[in-house]
Amino acid sequence: MMVSDTYPPDINGVARTLQVLATGLAKRGNKVQVITTVNGPKSDNEENGLKVQTVYALPVPGYEGIRMGIASKRFFHDQIDLFEPDVMYVAVETLMGLSAIQVARKQGVRVISGFHTNFHNYSQNYHLPLIKCGLISYLKYLHNLTACTLTPSKTTASQLRKIGIENVSVMGRGVDTELFTPIRRSKDLRAQWGVDDTAPLAIFVGRLAPEKNLPLVVRSFQRMMAQNPHTRCVFVGDGPSASWLRREYPEFIHAGAKTGEDLAQYYASADIFVFPSLSETFGNVLTESLASGLVSVSYNYAAARQYVRHGYNGFVAKPNDEVAYLEAIDLALAHWNDQMIRENASITARKLSWNTIIEQFERELSGPMHEELSPLITLPIPT
Repeated sequence: MMVSDTYPPDINGVARTLQVLATGLAKRGNKVQVITTVNGPKSDNEENGLKVQTVYALPVPGYEGIRMGIASKRFFHDQIDLFEPDVMYVAVETLMGLSAIQVARKQGVRVISGFHTNFHNYSQNYHLPLIKCGLISYLKYLHNLTACTLTPSKTTASQLRKIGIENVSVMGRGVDTELFTPIRRSKDLRAQWGVDDTAPLAIFVGRLAPEKNLPLVVRSFQRMMAQNPHTRCVFVGDGPSASWLRREYPEFIHAGAKTGEDLAQYYASADIFVFPSLSETFGNVLTESLASGLVSVSYNYAAARQYVRHGYNGFVAKPNDEVAYLEAIDLALAHWNDQMIRENASITARKLSWNTIIEQFERELSGPMHEELSPLITLPIPT
């Protein structure tokens, strides 16, 4: 049984990851139920061997497009009785996730939690710094109720251990190299954007929200256009900052959210991938850009720290050093058509198999319960 606030048709990295993991488990002969706030096409779920159960949800205040599932302990008690899971994977830290964990433990079901999103760090982006300490205490309590917490990068695992979360394991992310590939490059799409093969095209892909460090994306785009006026710059995505970007920066191309083959074509038709976010637990978009053969520029953090070698298959800068990041942008612009870097990026991504990740996930789910778990107590949470 998998529990999450987000799932396709939602467009975000967590939703896509959970769908791949759930489908992969089902293809390996496991019986899988997903409890979430949305339900994709029933035919797709049935084809993938999944049972998807939806619950009521409320929007998260101040964070457009994100929902919080509402489900009682009685609901999870009944679902566990009906489905009889051997293990539960909880990929959400809202009260729904806490209820799921508490009920599963009482009914003797092994529970693994997933840390997918740095929501406690988002507080500074949304001008709510006073709640950060409370969130950290809550996250520590919730995750230590589970047998193990899975997170996608060594960077995030280190952060979790520092705040007192125990039994943390790193389970990376794969990338679909049949979908994301340089062969999807489209001259017609580049022509629509007003650029041919003699000039660079820079792209940002992701949720358009404050935690993505969008002002530095803007400065990076402006810097490239100042150095090479033929450069074109594209934002792909949607979110609470989308209208601000369109209004303030009409010189950029605002493509909106893209998925599937459309998204893959947008990646492959670009040359430089600009990604200065420091809020990621991993950064699926970075590995998708590598698979598409782009020259990426990112902070040496999360996925970039694991897979990007400066000057070999992309460019990185020391985290939080904007001067160094913009210097890396200059290098990327100078090497935007360096076929060796672009080929090395693609080769790196081809080593990131989802099959390997799913096999690890299955092993983590079926492993023995850790001997020591935090006591199951009632945590006082304000209503």
